Amino acid sequence: MHKALTQMNIQIHHVISDITGFTGLAIVDAILQGQRDPAVLSQLRDQRIKASEETIRKSLVGNWRPEHLFTLRQSREMYRRYQEQIAACDEEIEKLIVTFEPRVNPNERPLPPDRKQKQRRSKSKTVNPTTGFDVRTESYKLFGVDLTQVPGLAKNVLSLFTEVGRDMSRWPTAAQFVSWQALCPDNDISGGKVLWRGTRKMHNRTAQMFRLAAHSLHHDQTPMGDYLRRMRGKIGPREAITATAHKIAIIFFTMVKNQVEYDATLWAQRNAEREKRFQERLKRQAHRLGYKLVQIEEQPAAQPLASKCEPI
Repeated sequence: MHKALTQMNIQIHHVISDITGFTGLAIVDAILQGQRDPAVLSQLRDQRIKASEETIRKSLVGNWRPEHLFTLRQSREMYRRYQEQIAACDEEIEKLIVTFEPRVNPNERPLPPDRKQKQRRSKSKTVNPTTGFDVRTESYKLFGVDLTQVPGLAKNVLSLFTEVGRDMSRWPTAAQFVSWQALCPDNDISGGKVLWRGTRKMHNRTAQMFRLAAHSLHHDQTPMGDYLRRMRGKIGPREAITATAHKIAIIFFTMVKNQVEYDATLWAQRNAEREKRFQERLKRQAHRLGYKLVQIEEQPAAQPLASKCEPI
């Protein structure tokens, strides 16, 4: 659809972020139904679109060549067909998921409260509006713990179930679990010397899922997102994603094997310890240079002098 619109000099896909959204598909459908007036098409703009109606109107001025309209119609029908196939595939997956024996019964052991509810724009992110299938509830029944609370794993929980299942006995420790995915450093040592340092090149679909989970945290305002951004500034973007994926994989393994819920409050303790190590390192560097660090004591703000006006 993008190519057909560009060939007709219609630049709407550069004005709105997603041509397959509510506004984009409404405009494309109206064009295919015969509407050519930019003023009428711009009125289909959703109120959440940041671009103004005038900007959208200017982007809808173009030439309506029949061969490009034919291509646009074929692309729109193909996109609709793909969406139908994806919906049918989702329904089949939902039918197969409920056939597995659950580890916990939500009626006896209720689902923990959603700590990420404030970060989600709507509940429809985890619930299929057509079938009512709740990914969070079903994954909780499969694993026995709420893995959707781990940053980045909300959309990959069922995919991880298809790859590694829920039996973690094949990996005695979390270190062996991440080593199996090549998410840890592999040092080539000979004669006591490190000849090569880095991660092994291996095609592992589980590792790819954890990397995708880590990649989605670039703008995430959580301690895990802070860790990714801190590592990106220290070792680079590629290595930072691998390091964050390593951490997410360990959390996943620990939660599933030990049947413990994700506790984000542990990050505060680790951040305090990291801050303490940073201060000690600064003190050692200052002492090496012959200086001494002294903490600045905050002085209370000076109280303004009260002025008294006497009548003349």
